[in-house]
Amino acid sequence: MLVVALGVGLYLFQPWRLLTVRETNDALLVPAAPTSTSVSTPVSVPVSTSVPVPAETAKEVAAGQWRSLEHATTGKASLIRLPGGGHSVQFAALNTSDGPDLYVYLSPHASGSSEKTFGQGFTSLGKLKGNRGDQVYEIPSGVDVSGIRSVVIWCQRFSAGFAVAPLEQA
Repeated sequence: MLVVALGVGLYLFQPWRLLTVRETNDALLVPAAPTSTSVSTPVSVPVSTSVPVPAETAKEVAAGQWRSLEHATTGKASLIRLPGGGHSVQFAALNTSDGPDLYVYLSPHASGSSEKTFGQGFTSLGKLKGNRGDQVYEIPSGVDVSGIRSVVIWCQRFSAGFAVAPLEQA
C-alpha cells in the first residue's frame, strides 16, 4: 500500500521538476528594453531617403513584470500588436520553477486579484514552452484583447497560479 501511495504521489507532484530547467529562446517580436545602466555616447548616423521604411512593425501595447504567486518568478510579459492587426504575448527573460501541467492564460482579472480568480474566465494559449528564456505565444484571432488585464502561468493539475503579470492597455 505504501508503494502505491508513493507512486501516486510521485506522479502527481513530480518533485524532480523543481530541479529541472526547460529553456526557450524564441525570437522576440519587440526587443526587451536593456537592463543595464551604462551611459552611451550619442552617435550621428546619416539619414538616407533611398532606404524604404517598413509601413508597419510589431508594437508593444501593454507590459508588466511578473508577480510571484506559488513560485518565485521574474521577467517581463508584453502584449504585442502585430502588423496586420493580430496580437501575441511575449515573455522576455522569464525565470520560474518548472512544474507539471503549466499553461499560459490570458485573464480578464487585474494582476492584483486573488490567485483563485485567475482560474476563471481565462483564454488558454496552451502549454508553457519552458520555465526560462524568451517566449512568444500567438493570440487566436477571435480573442478580444481589449478585455485582457493580465497573463498568468497556471498549473492545471493543482489549480494554482505560479505567477501573474499585468497587461492593462494604456
